[in-house]
Amino acid sequence: MTALSSQPVPALEPALLSRALEVAGRLANDAADVITATAGRDVRPETDESPFDWVTDTGRTLERHTRRVLAAEFPGVPVIGEESGAGKLPVAASTEYRWVVDPVDGTINYVAGIPWCSFSLALIDRFGPVVGVVADPYRAQIYAAARGRGTRANGTPVRLAPRADLAGGVVCTELSRGGIWPGMAEFTERAGQARVAVRVLGSTALAIAQVALGHAVGAVLHDYEEWDVAGALALAAEAGAVVLDREGRPRPLPEGGLLVSAPEFAADLLSWWRAEPQPQR
Repeated sequence: MTALSSQPVPALEPALLSRALEVAGRLANDAADVITATAGRDVRPETDESPFDWVTDTGRTLERHTRRVLAAEFPGVPVIGEESGAGKLPVAASTEYRWVVDPVDGTINYVAGIPWCSFSLALIDRFGPVVGVVADPYRAQIYAAARGRGTRANGTPVRLAPRADLAGGVVCTELSRGGIWPGMAEFTERAGQARVAVRVLGSTALAIAQVALGHAVGAVLHDYEEWDVAGALALAAEAGAVVLDREGRPRPLPEGGLLVSAPEFAADLLSWWRAEPQPQR
């Protein structure tokens, strides 16, 4: 479900925001400890449709723990997660809130012991992310945001600072399930012509988080699930980034592709992204 930015967004109960932030932060800390203690150590992944579409015991364990805690703290609020397969189940239209969780975002890196993966958790309503938390275990950072309360990294406020020049910047992206996404080569070429580096690092949530933190000027994602992006989109929006769909419309939780960018560079990145892909030979 995509929230429409044109709709008026009602104020949220402050106590709900505070409690959701506290519980999500606690779960993120738990996950960070588990991920750093187990990454690359005797992991036995199972394969699904792709040899790289891995589900690990760690992911299952973290999701079960997250579900137990959230069920106790927020009874009646659905929890949609990657590992259990429950993310494929529809959420009733009458449901006011839902949690979405990706217990190990960047599983390939986790299995290989490459220090770039994350835990992502978000509380969502019909207007988009309400609370988002992303744990960056290898840098000992917990990034957290709540609607109207800004973004923090380990408790320190984060806000995008204006940048004068796009050249020398970094744009993050990720491969699609089928590999290189349509138009990715053209996007990368146009970025290179503007002296902007494109990086594929292997964690969707951390890719978006880099924009929120000011490390990257933008991130473009072709396909993803809600749990992949919701927590990090909360960070980006509250830090001052713009979140657009492929048509360039502001959307708090886009479907079918998204662009997260520092506001001053959104038009450039959108034009590169929307350039027509070359026909396959």
